[in-house]
Amino acid sequence: MWKRIQTLYLAISAGLIASMFFCRFATIIGPEGSEEVIRYYEKTPYLILLIMLTTANVFSIATYRTRFLQARVCMLTALILTGFQIWLGVDFFMYREEMVFSVTMLFPMAAAILDVMAAKRIMTDEFILMTHKKMKRKR
Repeated sequence: MWKRIQTLYLAISAGLIASMFFCRFATIIGPEGSEEVIRYYEKTPYLILLIMLTTANVFSIATYRTRFLQARVCMLTALILTGFQIWLGVDFFMYREEMVFSVTMLFPMAAAILDVMAAKRIMTDEFILMTHKKMKRKR
């Protein structure tokens, strides 16, 4: 399982998304310099998405024996991560005057790229294995 580079991609992706549970989303600076921190888990839709995405990444790591399922879960997770990133971008442009956003807003896009790279490697490995089996049968 850990011999394949795609497992590392998926583990890094899961780590990025799981770390968002502990990171701040934005900071609101008050009139007298007071700061109020908003975390991802304080917004219910973000919390639901983070739980869903972390579970999907862990599930895709666990299904390393069925590569087609693993690749499909990776691509589905990448699509949801892209939607989450778009949602965060919309929030950024709506509230950029009032809030100071964290760099962690870019984690979903990095995780989506890693998931797509992992899915590509999974399918490449599967097709190489299938071709190798067909060549063995012909002998």
